[in-house]
This record gives sequence, C-alpha cells and structure tokens, in this order.
Amino acid sequence: MDNQKLKEKVLSFVPNAEVEENKQYLIVTVTPELLHNLAKKLKEDPETDFSYLFCQTGVDYGDSLGVVYHLESVKFRHSIVLKTKTTNRDNPQMASVYDLWKAAEYHEREIFDLLGITFKNHPDLRRFFLDESWGYPLRKDYVDSTNIIEK
Repeated sequence: MDNQKLKEKVLSFVPNAEVEENKQYLIVTVTPELLHNLAKKLKEDPETDFSYLFCQTGVDYGDSLGVVYHLESVKFRHSIVLKTKTTNRDNPQMASVYDLWKAAEYHEREIFDLLGITFKNHPDLRRFFLDESWGYPLRKDYVDSTNIIEK
C-alpha cells in the first residue's frame, strides 16, 4: 500500500488524525485517547496488517511528553509512524500496546523508567534500569546534583 492509500485508510479510522509524509514514513499524530484504537485497527485490518512494532520511544518535547511508535507490515512491507503526546507532565499516561505487540513490554518499561510515562494496562510496569531515587533522567527539567558531573 502506498502512502496515499495508507493515509486514506488511517483517516477512515480516525478522521481528525494529523497526517504528514516525510521522505521515509507516513507520520500520524493522534491524542492518547485515540492511539490504542488506531493501533489495533492498523494491526488487525487485512489491508494494513501492521504486525511488527520495531521501535517505540518516549520523547520530552519540553511542553509535553510523547511516545513514538514505528510499525511495519511484514506481509506488505509498508511502514508507518504513530505519535501521541500529553501536556500532563505531573501524571503522564498512555494506553499500553502490549496487548497488540508483545515487544512493547520492554519498550514501555524503559520509557516509564526514563521519562515517567505510565502505560495503562501494562502487565509489569516497573523500573527497568534505575531505582526510585533517580527520578526521570531523560526529562528536560531533570536535575540531579549527586549523580551528574558538570563542568
């Protein structure tokens, strides 16, 4: 499926999605409330069949926290990027996609550990690398005078 047809398919699922195309991927941005439903449709629809979550990462945009998902259809060899973000920096929450792609288990734990984004319905959401004393070191507002060496 080319990017134009993929865009039409996405907009049939979520008409108010923001869709842009760059040189490599079609990029779809939706609210956290719509993300899981869109991801499920993209995976289960026989025309899209996004069976492979090959990257999931958290991002601190400064004014908001977000998650970026890179999906690929192994069958059709097309790819898409899903993005979502929340301005709630005190209690950032997203729906887990673990029920769709098991690879999300460790991606979501890492994002939780380093950015503090909570994934609802995750089966084992706990710190992956750091203990509780660290806070969330990938946040732009993170300060740690004990463990960080400054010039």
